[in-house]
Amino acid sequence: MSQRFGVGLTVLNAGVLILLLAGQFRSVSARQDVQPVLRGRALEIVDEQGRVRAEILIHGPETVNGRRYPETVLFRMADPTSGPVVKLTAAANGSALGLSDDAHGGIQLYARDTASFVRVVDKQGRERIVRP
Repeated sequence: MSQRFGVGLTVLNAGVLILLLAGQFRSVSARQDVQPVLRGRALEIVDEQGRVRAEILIHGPETVNGRRYPETVLFRMADPTSGPVVKLTAAANGSALGLSDDAHGGIQLYARDTASFVRVVDKQGRERIVRP
């Protein structure tokens, strides 16, 4: 009787060991399936209401009011009500960072091949440009 109990206990322990090892191998293989790089044309992060709150994208070259703008990489973050409050851009002619408190005031930092400067706009629309 004690010999049967010993054999049964050994078989049970072997089964538990096999299950534990199988679980370890599954978790190791799942970790290996994780891709080290996320690639795409754009990335959007949305809130629970489906509003885009952050995005990274490439904006093609375009002409606005007769001025030609090069292709630009854009990172934009928005609050839930007023739209973009942080913009970071990078292009062949330089980069810019915009921080705004709402639709009317904010700070813009420009580092361009033509000039570098800081532009500050208050809520009344008055602006000041600081150049080196």
